[in-house]
Amino acid sequence: MHLLIVKTSSLGDVIHALPLVSDLARMRPQARIDWAVEEAFAAIPRLHPAVAQVIPVALRRWRRSLWRPATWGEVAQARARLREADYDLVLDCQGLVKSALVARWAQAPVAGPDRRSAREPLAARAYSRPVGLDRSLHAVARNRALGAAALGYSIDGEPPRFGLAAGSVPAALAAQVAAPYAVLLTNASRSSKLWPDERWTAVAAALAGRGWASLLFWGSDEEGERTRARAAGMQRATVMPRCSLPDIAAVLARAQVVVGLDTGLTHLAAALDVPTIGLFCDYDPRLGGLTGARCTSLGGVAAQPAVAQVLAAVEQVLAS
Repeated sequence: MHLLIVKTSSLGDVIHALPLVSDLARMRPQARIDWAVEEAFAAIPRLHPAVAQVIPVALRRWRRSLWRPATWGEVAQARARLREADYDLVLDCQGLVKSALVARWAQAPVAGPDRRSAREPLAARAYSRPVGLDRSLHAVARNRALGAAALGYSIDGEPPRFGLAAGSVPAALAAQVAAPYAVLLTNASRSSKLWPDERWTAVAAALAGRGWASLLFWGSDEEGERTRARAAGMQRATVMPRCSLPDIAAVLARAQVVVGLDTGLTHLAAALDVPTIGLFCDYDPRLGGLTGARCTSLGGVAAQPAVAQVLAAVEQVLAS
């Protein structure tokens, strides 16, 4: 059996689909599993040993350059690559019109959330095998339920397994990770997700009291400037250079603890089975909180966690 998972974005959503791969590999061990994903996040499925081939797409970039002939050439190549793979079944975990379009490019039967459970109901028209999913479930559980329903197996009682295998830390970052360290993920895609700088400073001080440095990552130039300003007031804080996703994963995997906002990298840390605390300031963690044996999610909609809560959670996840 040749299967294709379509989960294109964003980083956290891609991570939430990884346990589906683990389920498929366990329940259908002879199946070959491919994954279509946005080019910026292609490194994440490649970290799962059961993913045979990652097929990058560039929907975000293509949308900004539809007038260029080169764009349509890339679209044609992606469509041809999916069509030529001769899939037996496509699992569209995203439930969006854009993901349904990619799924249809494979010219194979497509299973996806039905009209009542898809994030964009119009997408369900593209599915030959619509599946009803409980929208109150966590994203990880919804993805797993889609695969179980489409392929006729049971996941009852089976905990989610992310199955990631992080690589080694590159030589260029060896000095920063030579001593015990924590990682603070202080940036997010929306301002409503952010946590006050003075609280980050307090957390960094508590971690320094344990003898741990705090490493901070950033993405855009704007984030870099804010992160350097934030770190200036912290004890034993180091702002890391711009890093690729595989390099960040390697650093996260070796951290003593990770404290991060509701962002894809925080979900990545939890998926790597690192002691992780997720800080939610504008979203219900019951729907998209951290999943794993050594993590916890704090806060919620208009409920920023207090420093004392975070430090207590650090003790809890370390004890686990």
